Amino acid sequence: MSAILSGDTIAEAVNWRRALHRRPELAFRETETADFIATRLESFGLAVRRGYGTTGLVATLSRGTSGRVIGLRADMDALPIVEASGVAHASLVPGVMHACGHDGHVTMLLAAAREIAALPDLDGTVHFIFQPAEEVEGGAREMIADGLFRDFPVDAVYGIHNWPGLKPGTVVARDGAMMAAFATFEISVTGRGSHGAMPHEGADPILAASQIVTALQSIAARNVSPLEAAVVSATQIHGGDAYNVIPESVVIRGTTRWFAPAVGDMIEARLGAVASMVAQALGARATVDYKRLYPATINTPAAAGEIRAIAGGTTGLTVEDSAPSMAAEDFAFMLEERPGAYIWLGAARDGDNPGLHSPRFDFNDAIIGDGIRLWRDIAAARLARA
Repeated sequence: MSAILSGDTIAEAVNWRRALHRRPELAFRETETADFIATRLESFGLAVRRGYGTTGLVATLSRGTSGRVIGLRADMDALPIVEASGVAHASLVPGVMHACGHDGHVTMLLAAAREIAALPDLDGTVHFIFQPAEEVEGGAREMIADGLFRDFPVDAVYGIHNWPGLKPGTVVARDGAMMAAFATFEISVTGRGSHGAMPHEGADPILAASQIVTALQSIAARNVSPLEAAVVSATQIHGGDAYNVIPESVVIRGTTRWFAPAVGDMIEARLGAVASMVAQALGARATVDYKRLYPATINTPAAAGEIRAIAGGTTGLTVEDSAPSMAAEDFAFMLEERPGAYIWLGAARDGDNPGLHSPRFDFNDAIIGDGIRLWRDIAAARLARA
């Protein structure tokens, strides 16, 4: 069984987490957060290098003589959401909050760095990777572009995310797909405006946009095999300013999700064709701005198997299986570069259990010890002295 953490260690980690929660920072602006992390890492005797992906940083611990190297990653950024959690440590930054638990991720890895540094039998190197801008902006990609794995090569890299859909004390580390790839789209529908009482004198872009939104659902329903996964969701429609005026244009925005690359290619092609042809049939025209943002998060089976063995063995957690999520995660970029695994750590609360990205979300401090011990046990197992 993994060694029990002291009450003082947990209490201090909870204080760190709540301090970070009060001062959330958006993508690529995590300067105060990075300072908080670097100060503590340096106090543990770790060398810290900054400036990867703008605000990202990496701390390194090396022991012994082996060439084994692993990377442990936590994300740092918050979301542009007005907090409604009601907790005493709620965000002090208007319109910004840690609604995805990245404050907890930072805390668990930061506390684990101190625990790992105290392990007596390590033989190898651990790089502690604190990454900016996971939410949509692709901070992992930017850290890699700035030389993350050139300057800190690793045999494998691991990431943990709290998961409110799993009870505390449980983990999921699937072989293969964990999280979906995703893209965003903006469809501009242009017609010919007219008086609302005389629609026959124009070409109604609102009607065309409505038909496009409906027709887009045929992509997942009729163009993708039922054995594959795909999502096409229109999430915004903007157009018009008056009750009695049909506007010139309407904008539709949304997101798509998939796992298989061929499905991703098909979604993009069909979305453009459907939007164009439906608009044309109704006397309007449509142009599409389609942006692929993150690839699918695909675990290396061997690495995922090691995590399950460690979590269910020395850490004493319950290993569960689960379907992959259609949410997306930019840790995918790291797994495209190196073997490794992405891990869900159970974080459900009793009673009201707000999900990730809810304005009522607050990281479950009761799981901080689970995360610290799992990180520590991964390092101890992967870098055990022979």
